[in-house]
Amino acid sequence: MNIALMREVSSKIIDCEITNITRVPIEPFIAKEEHREYSKTLTELGYKVHMIEADDNLPDSVFIEDTAIVLDEVAIITHPGAASRRAETKAVAEALSMYRNLEYIGPTGTLEGGDVMKAGKTLYVGKSCRSSAVGIGLLREIVKPYGYEVISVPVNGCLHLKSAVTQVAENTLLMNPAWVDPDDFSGFKVLTVHPSESYGANALLLDGGILYSIAFPKTRRKLIDEGFNVISIDISELSKAEGDITCCSIILNF
Repeated sequence: MNIALMREVSSKIIDCEITNITRVPIEPFIAKEEHREYSKTLTELGYKVHMIEADDNLPDSVFIEDTAIVLDEVAIITHPGAASRRAETKAVAEALSMYRNLEYIGPTGTLEGGDVMKAGKTLYVGKSCRSSAVGIGLLREIVKPYGYEVISVPVNGCLHLKSAVTQVAENTLLMNPAWVDPDDFSGFKVLTVHPSESYGANALLLDGGILYSIAFPKTRRKLIDEGFNVISIDISELSKAEGDITCCSIILNF
């Protein structure tokens, strides 16, 4: 059975990091309800959810994706670009050690999992405000023995690479071309978000369909018209903390 690693919402999510959006009030109770529905949806799709307890000292810790990159062969624990988030990795490393051997990004470079998109044996890594050239180089060294290629991709206008592009099928990407250059992803069919839905490129490809936010109905219609099974959920409160669909889980395939 495939596993979805998740972490409960911190009651201090109101103190989260905000970089590219305007800070607005967040209601923790609603965020927790959305998170429960997210977990329930994954369970209904056949995933075993491994839930890590909340830590109220770590406001952003629900966005677990940023703390690790999980491949079939190894899990790489990151060194987040936001200093306030670095303590998040300890509990995630402990949980992942049950399923994978661990490697670590050293403290000389920064890297967040939201900047890493795996497509086959290629890792596209966003060079963003959170992931540095040194961090990307350290990742390249770790994964090279396993046969992975790492391609650094400039990101502009958003927090992470996966805010701008995600994989929705083996050869298809969903993209906001204002934030990344489609030419950096040769060989893929590219579906672009509706111009009015700039944050609509974040989707989570799962067995059984694509998990997607209800906030982007025009892009959702485009995906459905292309024949995708789109499973819509509400993460509007979590999104106020600059989180996306992929941020809230780490998927482990077996």
